[in-house]
Amino acid sequence: MSLLMAVRSSLPESRLLPVLHIAQQHTGPAPNTWLWALAELLRKDLGVGDSVNGASPLSQSCQRQLQGLCRQLGQGGRRLKLPQAPDPEQEEVEKEEEEGNDSQRSGKRLKEPEQEPASPEREKAPKRFRCLEWEEEEEEENREEGRSEHESSESPADGGGASPIKDQPIVGSENDEAGQSLEDANGLAESLELPKAVQDQVPRLQQLLKTSREGLEGAPPVELQLLYECSPSQIDLLCAQLQLPQLSDSGLLQLCTWLLALSPDLSFSNAAVLTRHLFLGRILSLTSSASRLLTTALIAFCAKYSYPVCKALLGPVLQAPGTGPPQTECLCRLMEDAALEPDTRVLMLGQILELSWKEETFSVLQALLERQVEVTPEKFSVLMEKLCEEGLAAASSMAYAKLMLTVMTKYQANVTETQKMALATVLEHNTTFLRKSLQAALRHLAP
Repeated sequence: MSLLMAVRSSLPESRLLPVLHIAQQHTGPAPNTWLWALAELLRKDLGVGDSVNGASPLSQSCQRQLQGLCRQLGQGGRRLKLPQAPDPEQEEVEKEEEEGNDSQRSGKRLKEPEQEPASPEREKAPKRFRCLEWEEEEEEENREEGRSEHESSESPADGGGASPIKDQPIVGSENDEAGQSLEDANGLAESLELPKAVQDQVPRLQQLLKTSREGLEGAPPVELQLLYECSPSQIDLLCAQLQLPQLSDSGLLQLCTWLLALSPDLSFSNAAVLTRHLFLGRILSLTSSASRLLTTALIAFCAKYSYPVCKALLGPVLQAPGTGPPQTECLCRLMEDAALEPDTRVLMLGQILELSWKEETFSVLQALLERQVEVTPEKFSVLMEKLCEEGLAAASSMAYAKLMLTVMTKYQANVTETQKMALATVLEHNTTFLRKSLQAALRHLAP
C-alpha cells in the first residue's frame, strides 16, 4: 500500500480500484490499521467511496491510541494538547485566569497587530491528518482569535461607516485566506533556500566539478553527502547554482560515478531532479550523435535509478516536439545496452505504452523489444492494441514496419488468434518494401 501511494499518479485508476476493494475485504477480527488507513487515503485521493473531506483516515481504535500517546507526551507542544477529563478545581482556576487576562488581550492585540508566526510543529504537521478533536478545537480557537483581533482593531475613531458586525464574516474570511497565503509563501521561500551547510559547500563542489576528468577514481567527495539534507526543490536550486547543464561530458561522467557510489541511494524525487539537470536538456539539445561519455553516464545512471530516468527522461524526450535522429539514436543505444536489468526493460516498456506514439517512438520501442523483454499477457495485449491503432497512419513508416516485424518474429508465441486477425487487417494497408516479409511472418504465427 505504501508503494501504491508513492506511484499512484502513474497507475491507471481502473487497476488501482480493484486493489483497494481487495484490501477492504479483510475478514479478520482485528484488521491491520495501517493497511486500512492507507487504503482510505487512496480512496480519498481518487474521490471514490463514502469518504468525505474532514473524515479521519484512522480507525476509531487507532484514534484512541494516538490520543493516549499524545496525553503521555504531556504539554510539550501546542499541538499535543488534548481534551482531558474535567477537573472542577482546575476549571475554576483557569476561569479566574481567563477573566483576569481578558482585558489585557485586546490591548496586546492593538499594540501587536502582527500574527504570531506558525510554529515548526504546525508547519511540518501533515494537513490531511488534521481530523482529530484536539486539532479541530485548536483551529476553532485560531478563528476566534482572528475575529476578536478584528473587532478590537475596529473602532468609531477609524471613521469607518460600515458596521463591524456586518463586515466581520467577510474580513474574517479574508484574514484566513491571507494567513494561508502567507504560510504557503513562507513554506515556498524556505523550500527554495539551501541549508547553510550545503550553501557553504557550493564553491567547493564547483571547484571539484571544474577539475574533474574522465577516469578519476576514488570515493565520492564528502560534500556530496549533503545531498541527503536537501528536498527536491533545494536539489533543483543546487543544480542550478552548480550549472550542471554546462558541465563537460567528462565532468558529467565523473559526477555520475560519484553519485552512484553514494550510500544509501538517493530518493526517487531527488534522483528525478538530478536526471533532468544532468541529462534531459543535454540530450534534447543534441545536433549529432551523443558522445561515448554521455552514453556511458546515462546507462550507468539508468541502471541504478531506473524509475526516475523513465519518468524524468524517457517520457519527456519521446514527447518533446524537437525530438529527432540524435535523440532517437541516444535512446536506442540505452535500450540496447546489455547492462540493463530485465526489470528495467519491463519498466521502460510500461512507460512507453503510456505515451502517445510518433515516428521516433517506433524506433525506440523496436530497439527495446529486440532484447526479448519479459512481457505479461496484459501488457502484450496493450502493445498489440496500440500497434493496430497506429497501423493505418503509419502504413508508409519503415520504423513501424521494423517494429511489427520484431514483434511477430520474437514474440510470436504471445500472439493470440484474435490479435493475429487484427494484424492481418493492419498489414493489408502497409506500403513499405517490408510488406512481403511482414505477411510471411504473419503466416508463421501459431494458429
